[in-house]
Amino acid sequence: MSDDALLVEGKARPRGRFPHVKRAGDFVFVSGTSSRRPDGSFAGASADELGTTSLDIREQTRAVIENIADLLAAAGGGLADVVNVTTYLVNMNDFGGYNEVYGTYFDESGPARTTVAVHQLPHPHLLIEISCIALIPQRSPA
Repeated sequence: MSDDALLVEGKARPRGRFPHVKRAGDFVFVSGTSSRRPDGSFAGASADELGTTSLDIREQTRAVIENIADLLAAAGGGLADVVNVTTYLVNMNDFGGYNEVYGTYFDESGPARTTVAVHQLPHPHLLIEISCIALIPQRSPA
């Protein structure tokens, strides 16, 4: 993999042939990120003893944003560097819970944002996926 494309150790591997993050000059593009853990399970998804699934938009949103923070850290930045966010929700009825958690990370001085509803995401336990663009100036080699 080239130096401008990163697969981040300790994070869930992409479900296709693409990097977690891709650098283009001072811009860092974070691929669509979910609440999937490295072991394949999902934060915000659980099942009871009868197999009834419970999905939590707040927990999933928090996990997605924390995953993005880890990916940005691997690229030398953080959430404060994010300039644009695109969020994909399976159900717009989850917008309130998502927006509530999002607001604990970003405010009106934060990134531009677009939120859209999608028919489905790559796994039935996913309620949300977020991609973003960050501005992280390249550091000169010492």
